[in-house]
Amino acid sequence: MRENEAWIMDGNFSGTLDLRVPACDTIIFLEMPPAVCIYRVLKRVAFSYKKTRPDMADGCPEQFDWEFLKWIWDFKNRSKPKIEKILKQYENEKTVIRLKSKREVEHFLVNFSQNNVLK
Repeated sequence: MRENEAWIMDGNFSGTLDLRVPACDTIIFLEMPPAVCIYRVLKRVAFSYKKTRPDMADGCPEQFDWEFLKWIWDFKNRSKPKIEKILKQYENEKTVIRLKSKREVEHFLVNFSQNNVLK
């Protein structure tokens, strides 16, 4: 990374976390309840099915996928333990911010925009 360079990576892709975490200085872990995540997916599908949302790449229309819903539901047992292990390994070296609700996310964003809390 070049001096003064900054970047944000999103997604959990737990298979490569052990490569990416050492390069970061801050981890923001969104720990939303599975039911909330599934509700939001279903809401997106209901409003955008077969359409490309503004936050998606062109040619990638919204679709419904049972496997994705199952992946969300199983996240707590399948992927979260690996993420927790990596976070514990780096807890003294990295800033780890855990956000567990919409209210916490909104509070964080307001605080961040007012104070740039990560600087």
